[in-house]
Amino acid sequence: MSDITATPTRESLLARINWVDIGPFIALAILAIVGVLINPDFLSATNVTNVVTRSAFIAIIAVGATFVISSGGLDLSVGSMTAFVTGIMIMFMNAMVPSLGGNAIIAGMALVLCVGALCGLFNGLIVTIGKIEPFIVTLGTMGIFRALITFMSDGGNIPLDRSLREPFRPVYYGSFVGIPIPILVSIAVALVGAFILYKTKFGRRCAAVGANEEVARFSGISVGRIRTMAFVIQGICVAIAAICYVPRLGAATPTTGQLWELQVITAVVIGGTALRGGKGRIWGTVAGAVILEMIANLMVLSNFISEYLVAAVQGVIIIIAMLVQRFSKQP
Repeated sequence: MSDITATPTRESLLARINWVDIGPFIALAILAIVGVLINPDFLSATNVTNVVTRSAFIAIIAVGATFVISSGGLDLSVGSMTAFVTGIMIMFMNAMVPSLGGNAIIAGMALVLCVGALCGLFNGLIVTIGKIEPFIVTLGTMGIFRALITFMSDGGNIPLDRSLREPFRPVYYGSFVGIPIPILVSIAVALVGAFILYKTKFGRRCAAVGANEEVARFSGISVGRIRTMAFVIQGICVAIAAICYVPRLGAATPTTGQLWELQVITAVVIGGTALRGGKGRIWGTVAGAVILEMIANLMVLSNFISEYLVAAVQGVIIIIAMLVQRFSKQP
C-alpha cells in the first residue's frame, strides 16, 4: 500500500520541478563532464578562469537584455552599440590625457555610462513613441552604430593612448582575492539586476508588460516608460561591458562586438527567459553566457568540430532552446 502511494508522490515531485529554471545549470554540469572526457585539462583552474572571464562581457550585456526581452522587446543593436560606445570612450580619454593624465580613465568611464544610457534611451523612445517593433528599430540602429564607428575610425581602428594602457590594464587583467575583475564585475551586475528584476516594483511591472501589454496598461502601468527604462538598462550594461573590454584589445574597430547580439540573445534564451516576454531569469542568463563560452572552448580543445563553426553552433543552440520553451509546460 505504501509503495502505491509513494509512486505518485515521486512523480508529483518531478512534475513540480521547473526544468526551465534548472536546465542551464544541468547543461553546465554536463558540459563540464564532457569537457573532462575530451581533455583532462578542461577543468583546470587556468582554463576555467579563462572561460568565465571571456564570458563576462556577454553575461553583462545579457543581464540588460533580460530586462528588454522580459518586457516584450528585443535589441539587435548591442554588438554595434558596444563598438560605438567603446570608440567614443577611447577618443574622449585620448583627448583628455594632456589635461587630466591618468584621471582621463575615470572621466572616460563616466562618459561611456552616459553614452550607453543615451543609446538605450534612443532605442527605447523610438520603440515606444514611434510605436515601431523593437526588432525593426534595433535592426536600424545596429546599422547606424556600426556605420558611426566605421566613420569615426575611418575604417581602421581607434587605439588607446599608450600612456593609458598600463593604468587601464588591471580592469581586465587584474584580480581581487584571486578572482579576475571582469568576473567580479559581471557578478555585481547580475546581483543588481536580480535585485531590480525580482525585488522592485519596476521589475514586477517589467514582467507584467511582457506577459500581457493590454492587461498591464489597464492596471495603470505605463507600458512605454517601463519598456524605455528596460532599453536604458540595456545601454548601461553595454557600457559596463565596454569598460571591461577596452583593456583587452586596447582599441575600438568596426568589427568590435560583431555577432555579440546573437550570443546575447542565445544566452538569455537558453537561460530560461521567454523570448515572448513575461518572465526573466538573471542567473539563468549568466549561466547561458558561460555555456556559450564553454562550448567555444570545447571546440578549440577538441578536433570534433571546427572552431570556425562557433556561430553555427550558437544558432543551433538558440533554435533548440526555443523548441524547448515552445513545448515546455512551464510558464
